[in-house]
Amino acid sequence: MDAALGILDELGLPDLTMRRLAAKLDVQPSALYWHFENKQALLAAVADRIIAGARVPDAARDVMRDGAQARDGVSAAASERASWQLATRAEALALRDALLAYRDSAEVVSSTLALGLGAGEAHLRLAAAIASGGFDAQTSEASAAALLHYVLGHVWHEQQRLQADSLGVVAPAHAVGPESASEVHATGGGVSPANGTAAFEFGLTLLLGGLSLLTQARS
Repeated sequence: MDAALGILDELGLPDLTMRRLAAKLDVQPSALYWHFENKQALLAAVADRIIAGARVPDAARDVMRDGAQARDGVSAAASERASWQLATRAEALALRDALLAYRDSAEVVSSTLALGLGAGEAHLRLAAAIASGGFDAQTSEASAAALLHYVLGHVWHEQQRLQADSLGVVAPAHAVGPESASEVHATGGGVSPANGTAAFEFGLTLLLGGLSLLTQARS
């Protein structure tokens, strides 16, 4: 897997072939078929490894734990609502970070999910975080699917933009810059393609806000 991820990150998805992987490992291509039936099976294993790298930071877990505890003047129901949103946001951000660690990763994971071959852990984790807010299984799973599509689509766009920018084919006004989310907010700037993190979090807030309306409707 390390060799396959290395090829993906260095050369991109089109060059991640069984033949190239065999050459990197100094084995015959036929030897790989003892481990992977075909290239799609290889990509499914790569997708699973990428998803497994999504780690929620300890600091975020501490915040979620604190949010789950009702405080003075805060009802248990309100605390529960805050907790599931924090948990879901943390999972989505961790998934985005894991995807951004490898070139073309969003395309790999998306195609694997579409074929039903793997990467299901991402959906399970998002659904579990949403379900912690008291949503039923159907709502949690449907919401997790929508959120996962958002994460993959957003990262796919980010990766395409970064690659195009590195080749110098993006118009200057839309080129990816070094400005961080915190810097954009500090300077009063808005959400733009050049500010991937802030744009991602803005969309995430919209999705979670919409889902929270279902909670209010049930109350």
